[in-house]
Amino acid sequence: MSRATAAAADPLANLAYPDAVVTESAPDAVVTVVGVDAAGAPPHPALAPALAGAGLVVGAARHLATVSVPPGVDTVVLGPLAPAVRRLNAAVAAGVPAVVLASGDPGLFGIVRRLRAAGLPLRVVPAVSSVAAAFARAGLPWDGAAVVTAHGRDPRPALNACRALPLVAVLTAPGVGAAELGAGLVGWSRRLVVAEHLGTDAERVRAATPEQAAAGTWSDPHVLLSIAAPGPAAPAPDLVAPDGMRADNQPAAAPAGGWALPEDRYAHRDSMITKSEVRALVVARLRPRLGRLIWDVGAGSGSVGIECALLGAAVLAVEQHSASAATIRDNAAVHAVDVRVVVGRAPAALDGLPEPDAVFVGGGGTDVLTAVVARRPERVVLTLAALDRVAPAVGLLRAAGYTVEGSQLSAARLADLPGGSIRLAATNPVVVLTGERP
Repeated sequence: MSRATAAAADPLANLAYPDAVVTESAPDAVVTVVGVDAAGAPPHPALAPALAGAGLVVGAARHLATVSVPPGVDTVVLGPLAPAVRRLNAAVAAGVPAVVLASGDPGLFGIVRRLRAAGLPLRVVPAVSSVAAAFARAGLPWDGAAVVTAHGRDPRPALNACRALPLVAVLTAPGVGAAELGAGLVGWSRRLVVAEHLGTDAERVRAATPEQAAAGTWSDPHVLLSIAAPGPAAPAPDLVAPDGMRADNQPAAAPAGGWALPEDRYAHRDSMITKSEVRALVVARLRPRLGRLIWDVGAGSGSVGIECALLGAAVLAVEQHSASAATIRDNAAVHAVDVRVVVGRAPAALDGLPEPDAVFVGGGGTDVLTAVVARRPERVVLTLAALDRVAPAVGLLRAAGYTVEGSQLSAARLADLPGGSIRLAATNPVVVLTGERP
């Protein structure tokens, strides 16, 4: 078995930490990955002896410029990672110790993952990460924060995490930074902190609204902090950590109180609420999780969208009645989730909204469903009480290229009778349709 295959099969293979047990197959030469402190602190004491014994030093140009590489030691300036990995593998095979310089904590969305995937035996010496430094510069706690990255991948999950959660740090990349993320957060009540060139003479940390971030010019590299504002955007000096942060440091964990909650956990009008038995299936079909954006169209009490938000998704609730919109906001506040409410009548109210991953259609006719499928979300879920609406909805979804499955839910709940007897009280039967785009 190759070293890379072994590392992929066992992430603890080839441990190479001081005083740790090293597997017999691990070579004597290891790769020491040293973080360059993002807060600008002096180098870690382990760096100097590692450099003194190294035969190869790898790092970005800006990192190599900050250290004293001994004369005669080969260096590789990081660009594409593959050539550097080949040089590191060759060094290890030849018994030559190597050093890799990286930003901050290289185990946090850093180079450690790629080097481990290549089967290299690593010793990691972390420094203060850029995320920790950014929160420190802003003077904010971050034990309840989610850390996501938009570097080298689809930025929408990072953006949706900022839309869903009250405290998020985003590792950005050129072209996917504060301007782009700020533009995507317009309409959400957020304050942003942009920390540029941390730990250097060019360091600059600024607070901004999403609109200001979208219109601004930002230098790379930078870290963006997204902070839920309790109300209208506050002046920059008044940045505060959001209230109601989870105490378990698991910002996207399943809610402790569960989901498919009883109807009495929500304020609603004249029993106009998706029943808990139906809601359980609908939420399962929508597949909410951190990084996804869910539309709740014809939201009513907002129960479906709120339970998607409890599971980590970003949620947009569309409701035509202003009184119901106020109820949705109140219900969201009771459950301590952030649901953006758009007041307006669909389908017109859907114009200009950010692209959803999944949509629940709880109200409206075929014109609303037509407008929804035109946006091509991965999944569309709708509930129908009237049977004559089922066939047109199925036909519309299939014509748009969706595969469709459906089921009727007919629940009966226990109810007490005089004298201590118990009966079954039927709820209204509902057809749940799910359209999935191949």
